[in-house]
Amino acid sequence: MTAHDALAAHAEAELKVDPENLASPGHAAFASAVAFVAGAVLPLLAMLLAPQALRVPVTVLAVLLALGVAGAVSARIGGSSPRLAVTRVVLGGAAGLALTWGIGHLFGTAVA
Repeated sequence: MTAHDALAAHAEAELKVDPENLASPGHAAFASAVAFVAGAVLPLLAMLLAPQALRVPVTVLAVLLALGVAGAVSARIGGSSPRLAVTRVVLGGAAGLALTWGIGHLFGTAVA
């Protein structure tokens, strides 16, 4: 085997990687694009459909809800605790929202 393709032999023997069964970069890029669009739809709809006075809080709630769903789905797929995954993703997202709002407020571009 090593006389034919040393790299493939090393990948299979040492790293347990099958060189014939690798992910396609094109499929990965397409999946990322679909996930990006799907993740943007809920906050965008929240902004467009909410009354102007409630756009920011409704959008924040929609984003946190979407993050909770994403955390639950990823936990189910990964076989881990949904409670921990949802908590981690929602708290991380809330921290990101707060940090982004704070930086925007610091530069005078915050909405609300």
